[in-house]
Amino acid sequence: MDKHEPEAVRSTSSYVNNGNINDHEGDIIRWFEEVSAKAGAVQTEVLCRILKENFKVEYLKKWLLVGKEDYLFIICKLITDHHPFFFGKKKEKILIFLCGGGGFCSSGTTEGRQKFVPFTRHSAQTTLETFTLSAAYRSRVYPIREGGKILEFIYSGNQFKTKGGLIAGTATTHYYASEEFRIKQERTKSFTCSPYEVISAGDYKQSTYCHLLLGLFFSHDVEFITSAFVYGIVQAFRSFEELWRDLCHDIRHGTLSSRIKVPKMREAVLEIITPNECLASRIEGICEEVEVMDWFGLIPKLWPNAKYVYSIMTGSMQPYLKRLRHYANGLPLVSGDYGSSESWIGVNVDPSSPPESVTFAVVPTFSYFEFIPLYRHKHSCGSSHDGGADDFVEDKPIPLSKVKVGQEYEIALTTFTGLYRCRLGDVVEVGGFHNGTPKLNFICRRKLILTVNIDKNTEKDLQAVVEKASHILQSQTNNNAELVDFTSYADLTTQPGCYVIFWEIKGEAHDHVLQSCSTEMDAAFVDYGYVVSRKTSSIGPLELCILEKGTFKKILDCFVANGATLGQFKTPRCTNNPLLLNILHACTLKIFRSTAYA
Repeated sequence: MDKHEPEAVRSTSSYVNNGNINDHEGDIIRWFEEVSAKAGAVQTEVLCRILKENFKVEYLKKWLLVGKEDYLFIICKLITDHHPFFFGKKKEKILIFLCGGGGFCSSGTTEGRQKFVPFTRHSAQTTLETFTLSAAYRSRVYPIREGGKILEFIYSGNQFKTKGGLIAGTATTHYYASEEFRIKQERTKSFTCSPYEVISAGDYKQSTYCHLLLGLFFSHDVEFITSAFVYGIVQAFRSFEELWRDLCHDIRHGTLSSRIKVPKMREAVLEIITPNECLASRIEGICEEVEVMDWFGLIPKLWPNAKYVYSIMTGSMQPYLKRLRHYANGLPLVSGDYGSSESWIGVNVDPSSPPESVTFAVVPTFSYFEFIPLYRHKHSCGSSHDGGADDFVEDKPIPLSKVKVGQEYEIALTTFTGLYRCRLGDVVEVGGFHNGTPKLNFICRRKLILTVNIDKNTEKDLQAVVEKASHILQSQTNNNAELVDFTSYADLTTQPGCYVIFWEIKGEAHDHVLQSCSTEMDAAFVDYGYVVSRKTSSIGPLELCILEKGTFKKILDCFVANGATLGQFKTPRCTNNPLLLNILHACTLKIFRSTAYA
């Protein structure tokens, strides 16, 4: 650590000792209270440090005379410009490039544009700091036993080399193989149930089985359950509904199902488990009891000492909360922290807040943050704006210290890894402040996802109309039908074009109910451009396509086959990708056309 480095931007490792877990928690929380109290000044120091480290790069030479005392002032004037740029600095070694994993629906996007983001030692340290800080705040509300276990549904993928010879892979792949992952467990005094051989097996179905098996084997030691995204937890428990008898057999006899074929994973798991007749009988009894209740309360019954479920639950993950709450039966759901491949942004300092209203306190030492004010159009008719064809007008970027409660913004980052004014595409709202740093509500991805002509509907708009229609589905089928997952696209091959929404449902629903759902969704879109277009028939009736069981698992399998991991999978809520659309159309069983506006 440079002794001249400003105190405010030093790593939290400067404040963490090797003592008791409570000392760790107290130290890191005190550190965050200090830096958040003077967030504006810390941000100035962060920007100065980034610029000092990069002022000799080619891009900045045209803006200054190297060696001039006032070069920082000159470069700071660039903040009025408005474009992302990669500094390309060479001072800090790039350890790895993070990427979306290839394929057709990369993490964080709907269309799978693979992006490469530099990952340095600073990136690794901030990842550790984020998880340590977050764990400290959680333990204040939900204390866990020292030495307990974590049931983690986590998955690592393969790494590869770029043409330039640098290693590339997903963020999770690098993190789970890193020293920081081990250090995090030691600092928080809680350890994952699964060995690395399970996490890195490369086959998510086999890994999920082993995660479940080991989670059950250590069921009385599990303190909480987690995955990168809520989807991963729900997917695991849907698999459990089909696998529980085999899992019980393996626990009873100390064996491992023949479906587990990866040699290193088999060997690692069989070294851990031993025959346990009593435990197997207990699990069987619980499963027979909750199966007839559609697995209601499964989690607290199987893991009686679990304090909470922890995962990213915002944005496109919200539709899975209903099923997770069904499994959890009142067990607290704690939303994970806010970050991106480019940089970590904020932590959840109020873990008791429900996922729908969670806020994230910005950590001002991680990057230099700018906030682009966004103003929604009212009754817009398709004008074009600086940020692209969407329903926002932008103002000039402002620093962290100038944001206002209740205002919506897009975040732009200047990072220690070499990214200059990189726009994230996230819409956030300032929900308040933690000392002097803003607390952000994640609203949605900014990218417009559904449009035919002058209509503008976002992911949030789509989720709202699907939620309304899913209430009809459940209320009119005596709770026998449930929406499993959904996606959509704007069909422009017909005249007029129309919205197509795909549903996979569990259980049975009568055609008249599904017809009502189609009409309800069509009528529920409130965007002025959409309503006008439907009334004038320049957009056709919405189509609801019912998919065969297992369609979204086929999409997941295709995603994984293209090099990604389950841990980064997000069902794209809107797509025009040919591979994905081919699967959806091939698996469509029935189509219902809305009668709204008829």
